[in-house]
Amino acid sequence: MTLQSPQNSVERTPLPKFQLFIVLLIQFAEPVTATVIYPFVIPFVQETGITNGDEKKVGYYAGIVESVFFMAEALTVVYWGRASDYIGRRPVLLFGPLGLCLAMLGFGLSKGFWSLVVWRCLQGIFNGNIGVSKTVMAEITDSTNLADAIAMIPLMWSVGSTSGRVIGGIFTRPATQWPDIFGPTAFFHTHPYFLPCALAGSVAFLSGAFAFLGLKETHPRSLARERRRVEKARSSRDSSPQGSSTTNLLLETDCLDYGTIQSRSAESSNQDENIKAPPLRDLLVPDLVATLINLGFLTLSDMAAQVLVPLVYSTSIPLGGLGFTPYQIGTVLGIWGVVNALVQFSFLGKSIRIFGPRKMYIMSYSSLVLVFATYPLLSFLAKRAGRVDGAVWAVIVFQMMVTMAVSPAYGSIHVLVVSSAPSRETLGTTNGLAQGLGCLTRSLAPSFASSLFSLSIEKDLLGGNFVYCVLVAVVCVGIRTSLNLPKERKP
Repeated sequence: MTLQSPQNSVERTPLPKFQLFIVLLIQFAEPVTATVIYPFVIPFVQETGITNGDEKKVGYYAGIVESVFFMAEALTVVYWGRASDYIGRRPVLLFGPLGLCLAMLGFGLSKGFWSLVVWRCLQGIFNGNIGVSKTVMAEITDSTNLADAIAMIPLMWSVGSTSGRVIGGIFTRPATQWPDIFGPTAFFHTHPYFLPCALAGSVAFLSGAFAFLGLKETHPRSLARERRRVEKARSSRDSSPQGSSTTNLLLETDCLDYGTIQSRSAESSNQDENIKAPPLRDLLVPDLVATLINLGFLTLSDMAAQVLVPLVYSTSIPLGGLGFTPYQIGTVLGIWGVVNALVQFSFLGKSIRIFGPRKMYIMSYSSLVLVFATYPLLSFLAKRAGRVDGAVWAVIVFQMMVTMAVSPAYGSIHVLVVSSAPSRETLGTTNGLAQGLGCLTRSLAPSFASSLFSLSIEKDLLGGNFVYCVLVAVVCVGIRTSLNLPKERKP
């Protein structure tokens, strides 16, 4: 399915802003709940006693907690999609946020390591409906504005993941941070990580509440039934002498597709009821396969980079870290996130239009080499000074700036996924396949990166820098693979 360039296509259809807002709000809850634990997961795991006080082993167990979220999501995303094909998109998108809210509360109340793992798994399971939200985006848009809607997905991830880290960093240990407010309450002393989890859960609950109040069903069969009902009512009205004066004004509308897709005839509506998911082998055309492979490299590499930030920043200086507190980590990532969101909102769409999604992806993904290469420099400077001095802060600022260049890769790859779909009829299945693959690689990245980090420290491999060498090598392979992306796919 080729996306037409805006310059050469018909006038773009206005986006259904309210419906799109609800869908994006549901998508926003995923990165918030996924990343809220990052600033405090290291001390949380240590306080469960699973490491027996050995700081060098905490990376292994923290990686398990971080990974199971995306593993559970990867294993359930297809089933959520199939459920939406049977019962509709709306029920699935209402049920997921409610379960996610409860899972976040359970995580914050946990005291043991395996309890953390179980509740983290449930968070991933209830987040598995995120693929359905992308299908809804495809169903409320058409070929003239689909790319504009998809370009907002990486913005939601960027803002959401930043918000999650800020919440996790600032609201951890509230009894210590704000003793006058939370100090008198014993609960916040015994559950120092509950408040950030509750706030993240509230985001999920609010997204579900908005969906309950305003989200419309977009499943083709549901729309076909509604069209026939309206057409039958119109026929009855036209055949009745008093029809024009008694018919409900709502039946005068010609659009049941949120202002983006033109109403179809009764014949095509009947065909909608017989829509079936295409066989998987029909989707695996060369362009889509190449795009999905690159999506896997992107999510694996970027998630590894995200996991290393709290891990390296919180590790003590003698062991190769910076010795930051959760509050400091949350503050750094919060400032970066605000700036990053503004940059992406201002330049992402323009950049993709100027360079094209393929070139934009290659340039953005390649910047991960610099992101990983700055970690050994941070460690060297911090050890030399014995603290985080001005030189270390300068490298941190540089690292955060380079990390901003990675974000456009997501917008570019999502445009390429859509443009590589064999047809619009297979777009929902294509999005589900891409979402499942992304979740799978994200689930592998935390354990992969954090375990390599712990192994590098324990065995003193390359002075503790072995993990960064491996990740740079992975990115280099991904850069070579990106050269196989389909060309001339401009949004």
